[in-house]
Amino acid sequence: MPSLILLMIGGALAYAFWNSSRAAAERAGELGRNACRAADVQWLDQSVHGTGLRVCRKPNGWLGWERTFKFEYSHDGVDRHTGRMVLRGDELVAFVGPSAARISEIRRGVDTSGAEDA
Repeated sequence: MPSLILLMIGGALAYAFWNSSRAAAERAGELGRNACRAADVQWLDQSVHGTGLRVCRKPNGWLGWERTFKFEYSHDGVDRHTGRMVLRGDELVAFVGPSAARISEIRRGVDTSGAEDA
């Protein structure tokens, strides 16, 4: 009987860890998508990948998980760049990725000098 209780507790802990991992991955996907949209770049593969997990101390003093995710983006659909973010719980603590919009190609027939044609 005690082994069944221990098995149930272990299963509940495994489910809680899995559930918090999925929630963190969804939050990271949302942050990556929003960063790419704000920087006017293409978010490739529409996914993030967990690359690291470690125990950390939260601001309230409790222990928690710090998860590292990577994602890929492109400025023009040909190049490929890797972004990285670190989450403590659902709080973003570090981000490396697209930061500003960039013009990748000047279209023909568009006057970029600002002068008006008469």
